[in-house]
Amino acid sequence: MRILIVEDARKLADLLRRVLSEERYTVDVAYEGDTGMEMALSGVHDLLILDVMLPGKDGFEILKAARAHRITAPILMLTARGEIEDRVKGLTTGADDYLIKPFAMEELLARITALLRRRDRELDVAQQLHVGDLTLDLTRHEARRADRLIELTPKEFSLLEYLMRNAGQALTRTQIINHVWSYDADAFSNVVDIYIHYLRDKIDRGFDRELIKTVRGVGYRLEKPDKA
Repeated sequence: MRILIVEDARKLADLLRRVLSEERYTVDVAYEGDTGMEMALSGVHDLLILDVMLPGKDGFEILKAARAHRITAPILMLTARGEIEDRVKGLTTGADDYLIKPFAMEELLARITALLRRRDRELDVAQQLHVGDLTLDLTRHEARRADRLIELTPKEFSLLEYLMRNAGQALTRTQIINHVWSYDADAFSNVVDIYIHYLRDKIDRGFDRELIKTVRGVGYRLEKPDKA
């Protein structure tokens, strides 16, 4: 599990990083809102922890932008302010939970566990992903287009799953690398192009409609059936 913390109080942010790392989470930290916004919109995190009061973009702005960009990861808001208006604003904007500073670390860990468990239950409801006539069965680890069974390697399967979960959205090579491979995108960006080529050969070859599109200057997108 990969967690993003956006918190300008460095001692608290570094403490959270250490505690969560000890709980075997992969942790990324941003100390101000503009960097936090960029990292939050990368789409690679399983959970976001956002402080409300930040230099640059505040937590509410990051929250709103994340939901507008269809980031579905649970979002936990942190704030030193206890006014009910702030809690209502966060929850109605798309936050999943709210924790007021100061808080016990045990309570934070319990809320993170609950949020991730809830997310896993929601993901388990749908064991298949569908985009047009393309189906990905997450239980059987199978892919089909129309009635054709498509053999995929584990990495091809992971790449296709990421594309299908973000169907209609342009994904950069960096986003894909960070989600599917989890290593330095600058050094290995060509691996995305190679695996996209493999997928196209298996997913699109022989069909009238191509689903995997190149977005010039950005990366790639899996086309939704209602798009031209």
